Amino acid sequence: MRVAGVIVQSSDDPPIVRELAPGQAATFGRGSPGRPVDIALPDAAISRVAGQILAVEDHWLVSNLSARSTYVIENPEGGGEFIKVAPRRLEMPVPFEFSRVVVPGADRSAAFFVFAPQHTYADIAATPDGSADATRTSFPLDETAKYFLILLALCEPRLRNASSPVIPTAPEIVERLAALGLTRAAVNFHIDYLAREKLRVKSPTAETPKADWQRNAIVSLALQFNLVREEHLTLLDT
Repeated sequence: MRVAGVIVQSSDDPPIVRELAPGQAATFGRGSPGRPVDIALPDAAISRVAGQILAVEDHWLVSNLSARSTYVIENPEGGGEFIKVAPRRLEMPVPFEFSRVVVPGADRSAAFFVFAPQHTYADIAATPDGSADATRTSFPLDETAKYFLILLALCEPRLRNASSPVIPTAPEIVERLAALGLTRAAVNFHIDYLAREKLRVKSPTAETPKADWQRNAIVSLALQFNLVREEHLTLLDT
């Protein structure tokens, strides 16, 4: 298994594959005889040298060398998760292990893939002296509790599609979690409990309708800190 560097793969058939060691770069764009690129995207609306991929150990950086076009980097395994790369943005870190880079073209977008090695994480099973870590949990959530399923149902649309504006209402959650036999009042109680005790979200602002502020704030915070993740969705079906 590779431990460093990235692989860049075109969408051609057969694909063109470039393996980059840490510190190595690959360019992409329309290219020309005098300005060849590593990943060719033959479209008149794409710059001759549209951007660059730079390998850095267990992740990679992308540079957008276009003066006008915004690029999108999608996580094909993340339920619609994506980031934008603004024009002229240099060496932007990409957090995904598997990515699809989308560059807008004249008739349709061009794309290619980047594979990074598995990310590394710290081992925090114990403190340096070997004793148990007594640090309190910021958001103490019990994944076996009913309130966690309600939190998961609130976040489900955005976990499945990050660009979704939908936040389920209490009646919709009652229907989604029909097997639990919850009432609308019970769902609202759990939502209030999550807002006040578990997530400690802020009070509503003047711009947010009072009936919606808790659900909006809960979903925003839960997704921001990865308190619910795509793998949790299986809990809704069990």
